[in-house]
Amino acid sequence: MRHVDYDAGEFGVGTLVYDLEGHLVWHELPTTGVTSCDATVDPLGLRLAAFFRGEPDDFADVELALSDLTPFGQSLARALQAVPRGEVVSYGELAALAGRPGAARAAGTFCAGNRYPILIPCHRVVSAAGLGGYGSLGADYKRRLLALENVAV
Repeated sequence: MRHVDYDAGEFGVGTLVYDLEGHLVWHELPTTGVTSCDATVDPLGLRLAAFFRGEPDDFADVELALSDLTPFGQSLARALQAVPRGEVVSYGELAALAGRPGAARAAGTFCAGNRYPILIPCHRVVSAAGLGGYGSLGADYKRRLLALENVAV
């Protein structure tokens, strides 16, 4: 495995993990408190750093390893990648877009286990009652990500 850090400015330092063949297998969102950033020459790292500065990118050309997901998980990933920058959907809407209306909890579980945040933009999924959470990084982090896309929730 190869780990590449990228500097996301006020968001902190994020990490990309590639397998030995060079395929992206994990993306760790940037957090503050990490002071070292060993490489910013990785093309995807540079694009992510630009995203965290507010530059638009849909990352549609980035190849992601999704074969380990269930067919429904793959449908959720594709549906979420199709949600445009600056828009949000509820967990129920995401489930319906993926072909399984009524599977809002499953959509939430998918988002909670998403190993490609930003690339599969789970920050664009909100609860029917409001913003919703964002794992260990919390709702404020999610709010900041949405603010980069001019979304106020």
